[in-house]
Amino acid sequence: MSTLMKVQGAAVHGSGGRLVEPFSFSLEAGRPFTILGETGSGKSLLAQALMGLLPDGLTASGQLFIEGQTLDLSVPGVQKPLWGRKVSILPQEPWLALDPIMAASSQVEESYRFLRNEKTNQARQSADRDLQDLGVAEAARKLPGQLSGGMAQRVAFAAARAGGARIVIADEPTKGLDIARRDEVIDLLMREVRAGGTVLVITHDLALARQMGGDLAVMLEGRIVEQGQAADVLAEPQHEYTKRLIAADPQNWEKLEAEPSTSASCVLSATGLGKTRGGKRLFADIDLAIHPGEIIGVTGPSGSGKSSLGDLLLGLLKPDTGTVRRADGISVHRYQKLYQDPPAAFPARATLKQSLADLLALHRLEEARIAPLMRRLRLGEHLLDRRPDQVSGGELQRFSLLRVLLLDPVFLFADEPTSRLDLITQQETIALLVELARERSSALLLVSHDTALIEKTCDRTISIG
Repeated sequence: MSTLMKVQGAAVHGSGGRLVEPFSFSLEAGRPFTILGETGSGKSLLAQALMGLLPDGLTASGQLFIEGQTLDLSVPGVQKPLWGRKVSILPQEPWLALDPIMAASSQVEESYRFLRNEKTNQARQSADRDLQDLGVAEAARKLPGQLSGGMAQRVAFAAARAGGARIVIADEPTKGLDIARRDEVIDLLMREVRAGGTVLVITHDLALARQMGGDLAVMLEGRIVEQGQAADVLAEPQHEYTKRLIAADPQNWEKLEAEPSTSASCVLSATGLGKTRGGKRLFADIDLAIHPGEIIGVTGPSGSGKSSLGDLLLGLLKPDTGTVRRADGISVHRYQKLYQDPPAAFPARATLKQSLADLLALHRLEEARIAPLMRRLRLGEHLLDRRPDQVSGGELQRFSLLRVLLLDPVFLFADEPTSRLDLITQQETIALLVELARERSSALLLVSHDTALIEKTCDRTISIG
């Protein structure tokens, strides 16, 4: 087994001190390496330091050894000659990484032309061959916006690999994906490993770490607390934090006791609901009555219509068949949605304080309501002066929940609210959602691709697809 890259004492520094403690490891040919940790642990910062992509204001230190070269990580831009040729990145958001106005094949072709100096015709043939090998030949002439998430991920993988890099850094590659899509991504990554390359995976996904195998390091608050072969670490964890991570897997949760509603009244009901999209029937003849304080789970594969069902109930979509009825005398603003992707739900350039102030002004709410909810959600007041991109994913999702709770919802549609969160933050968020739903007699419709989470949490379940 040959070493493709060796990292010596890689660390990340900010104005307030060191954010990631020095870490040394090697990436071996034919063997994956995974760094596992919760949101904000510093694992993505480490990957950014290795690639020379740290945010402004942060610096790296340490050394990188690759194919006889020694690179000083503290020197800005020193890694650029490696990009695409020696080391590539598989992005967690393929649609953001791909050019929205360039056909898929052209984006892969571009890497062959500029990184391998192939002529236009040869590069086009190489790109088409790669897409064929990945099972997405039909994507060649399509724009990214015309592709499914799985197809876009494969196109991004082809573009990342076209320059000949044998090392792939994948930062949260399965974030927000259902089990089928997650397995597709794992297959992509393991292709590289089986071909004699290597993959450095940055993730909070325990199932991904388990399936990748190879070597595993667990990161907490910027330092590695446990390291070894993935199978050994996950089977017999030694550090208390690793044990907490494993215990936070929904498979290991205790089943919450169902609490059938004692109220005869409904906050919302539906009769004969049906919806078709793109010529495909998502669902039909759904009858549903939702009572105060009830927690209903919705499961099904990607594209089955889970989110569409919730949007129909909120009036964000119109049904093709059937009707939805809300309780009389209740403001439409008390029927709310908690979005899967918190960054998309907040103005990017406004501080969180400003976003909340806008909500208060719009609905004529008292500012005094914010502080008690922030304490309940374990959000520090210092976070209010930050923009959405300056807080962790878990913190931003709790701000999303804070904003919804200010409107005192009688019905909350939570659309994959934890799919982008680490296991511990996910467990805390779900527990809080359930607690508040019971306490406030607010009905909760919880959509998740994780069937174990739904089974352990909900009073009853709707399966679609």
